Amino acid sequence: MDERVREHAAVLVDWSARIEAGDDVVVSVAEDAHDLGVAVAEALGERGANVTTLYGSDELSRAYLKGAEAGSEGDGDDGSDASDDGDASDDGDTSDDGSDASDGAAPVFDDDPAVDRAIFEAADAYLRIGGGRNTTATADVDRETRRAYATARKGVREARMDTDWVSTVHPTRSLAQQAGMAYEEYQDFVYDAVLRDWAALADEMAHMKDVLDAGDEVRIVTERDDAPDTDVTMSIAGRTAVNSAASVAYDSHNLPSGEVFTAPYDTAGEAFFDVPMTIDATRVRNVHLVFEDGEVVDFSAETGEDALESVLDTDAGARRLGELGIGMNRGIDRFTDSILFDEKMGDTVHMAVGRAYDACLPDGESGNDSAVHVDMISDVSENSRMEVDGEVVQRDGTFRWEAGFEADE
Repeated sequence: MDERVREHAAVLVDWSARIEAGDDVVVSVAEDAHDLGVAVAEALGERGANVTTLYGSDELSRAYLKGAEAGSEGDGDDGSDASDDGDASDDGDTSDDGSDASDGAAPVFDDDPAVDRAIFEAADAYLRIGGGRNTTATADVDRETRRAYATARKGVREARMDTDWVSTVHPTRSLAQQAGMAYEEYQDFVYDAVLRDWAALADEMAHMKDVLDAGDEVRIVTERDDAPDTDVTMSIAGRTAVNSAASVAYDSHNLPSGEVFTAPYDTAGEAFFDVPMTIDATRVRNVHLVFEDGEVVDFSAETGEDALESVLDTDAGARRLGELGIGMNRGIDRFTDSILFDEKMGDTVHMAVGRAYDACLPDGESGNDSAVHVDMISDVSENSRMEVDGEVVQRDGTFRWEAGFEADE
């Protein structure tokens, strides 16, 4: 076994999830993530934790959902719930809260899968280890079926998110192919992003958190010759930024991480997102959003516009921003069509339509609510600036506390 696999497991268990003796830990392992799953199980045993292992398979999910479609077409049977694929939280799902597909467009799923929910309700921590065989395994499942299934499993998702959950990924050949990289090259890429001095990066990101916590308004401007410009402002007064340093101790639930994010509101202007992404197995490129009074009032995409429209039409909250994030992990040096990595990359900002994270909100306050949370990323390495309360804090990807920063052009 590559020694870096064991190092990855140690970071996940110790730094990210902060596992202690006696903790009840649920681990979901994807088809091709066996090696990391073994290393994590070994680490959990050494630390005296209790472990329950789930098999997280998109191929099994596809089989179940296609079967449910066939059963629904055949006799209207509402099916029975299957084991969840283990995907937690920041998964970009496009479920439609409150929709039960009663018009027959999709199967009807059990909205109280008690067994799955009970597993997570009894857990102290949940570790999701991604790394499937096929990154588009569910591409031929009807979008309404996926939406109905995700909606029915809202209770399971909420139970998972109430644990100390962390999502990571094992480098696989399918992910390397998706990223357009040789397998060995992709392994190096993943470990460069994961095996970092996280304490030092947390200290660096604290500068950005302090700026956002003290600010009232953010403005992001990017000028482009071959695409729409970005000029968007949003309020952040009263919100708390999260220093997402790949640890539950920082309210951070992804490994790798390396971003600072907050929950904006009252967004106005327009934003262009030039980093490709995949929504519901559909490639989406060059998204342009126009905001008025906090809401998306116009949108376009060069490709995948139908998938984008489906997200925005999910519910009322899907047309409002739930997150502004600033990527600060310079161990990630290229885009790979994986949100786990792409949104953390240095020289990027991302905005997510949909639900806001409670960690950014004052006690007792509810932020933007939606069944979806879909991140869209902009490269800000050139012809770009970020202002907080009128003061430039980042220009062309360089922060004001870094060497080479120029406040004025």
